[in-house]
Amino acid sequence: MSESAVTDAGERDPRHESRDSLSLFARIALFVRQVISELKRVVAPTREELINYIWVVLGFVGVMMALTFFLDLGFTALTKWVFGK
Repeated sequence: MSESAVTDAGERDPRHESRDSLSLFARIALFVRQVISELKRVVAPTREELINYIWVVLGFVGVMMALTFFLDLGFTALTKWVFGK
C-alpha cells in the first residue's frame, strides 16, 4: 500500500506509513500513531456478548480445574502405589 492511504474520515492512515529512513524518535511516534489508529477500530462487545463471554471463560476455567483435580488425584494414587505409602 502507498503512504497516501486514507481512513474513512479522510485523514492519512498511519498504519501504511513507511518507517524507512526515520529516526528513532520518529519511529516511536509512528508506532504510537499506529497503535491509536488500531484502537479506534476496536468495537466493544454488547452487554449480551460480554455476559456470554464471561460464561464461556468461567466454563473453561471450571473444566480445566476439574481436569487438574482428577489428574492430581490420579498421580497421587499412582505415586502412593509406586512408593507404597
